[in-house]
Amino acid sequence: QVQLVESGGGLVEAGGSLTLSCAASGDGICVSAMGWFRRPPGKASELVAAINSNADNSYYTDAVKGRFTITRDNDLNTLYLEMNDLKPEDTALYSCASGQGPLFSLAPHSYPNWGQGTQVTGTA
Repeated sequence: QVQLVESGGGLVEAGGSLTLSCAASGDGICVSAMGWFRRPPGKASELVAAINSNADNSYYTDAVKGRFTITRDNDLNTLYLEMNDLKPEDTALYSCASGQGPLFSLAPHSYPNWGQGTQVTGTA
């Protein structure tokens, strides 16, 4: 049983920064790829960033490239998302998810375990 708990969301002015954390527990979490998804108000969920189990490769959706950084600390079983230069369009519920194997996938169905999410609101 994998459990994921996000924290670090909040209200931030345009241009500001936030770092989200995802505390993971459960069997095999260190050998699983992980990802951050976000669901803007009234829109579908999208993959924002993903990282392999050993952090040797990562992915970013075009809208956040150069502004967001995904990292993980397998000793602490924690996933992070550093968000810089936040924009109002980054407003969403951000959730972390763990994958089925060590390599990340762009397909949401490849992430069977999800946290409840943390709200990020960017103001103009």
